[in-house]
Amino acid sequence: MPSAAERTRTLVQSTCSAVLLIPGAAGHRPELLAPEARAVGPDGEIFLLYPADAPPVRAATHAQDDELPVVLEITDVAPVSVPHRIRGRAWVSGWLTCLPGVAEPGRMMLRLEVGAANVDDLWGCGEVDPEEFAAAAPDPLQAHETELLQHLHAVHGDRMRDLTALLGAHAAALVPTRDVAPLALDRFGLRVRFSAGPDHSFDARFDFPAPVRDVSALRREMHRLFEAARA
Repeated sequence: MPSAAERTRTLVQSTCSAVLLIPGAAGHRPELLAPEARAVGPDGEIFLLYPADAPPVRAATHAQDDELPVVLEITDVAPVSVPHRIRGRAWVSGWLTCLPGVAEPGRMMLRLEVGAANVDDLWGCGEVDPEEFAAAAPDPLQAHETELLQHLHAVHGDRMRDLTALLGAHAAALVPTRDVAPLALDRFGLRVRFSAGPDHSFDARFDFPAPVRDVSALRREMHRLFEAARA
């Protein structure tokens, strides 16, 4: 399974929604605290792009000692319709500073120096220190996951239902079969949610024999998985 640091790094570098939690800024609308873009630097620092008049920019500009303690909260929502769509959250705490002159006019780049991080997702809960976060790499399928899951859900619903055959007789008897949807995809495998309504669901994990490195390798493993289900 991916480490807590890898999962956190994947969420930070994904397109998941994110807001910056700032002391004294609880009254602002969430969209004013959401960065327009974010990226991770070579030393694990997180760069956040905001309009020059956004509350986080004003707070960082006026912070005492030029550093502002903040928490970047990231929420991961499944890209297909399933019960309980929130797949996980990550919180990255640290200190925020402005980087004048880096962004285009009307924008300000902020730098978040990571102090600690936590993740709570489909794999479980985990704590991450700054060194682990800086050394971790995002999942290689992260940039393609949304498109791939939506394609599986829209085009290959019959094949998704075929996966029930791989669960075994005991597990299959516990699984409601009204709806079957791909929930998550990473280099280690596919997670599927079987449900018969919001209060009756079951997740199954289908692991690949070996981690995949790119979409081409993923297609081969998905083909093998579907063939095994139909055998």
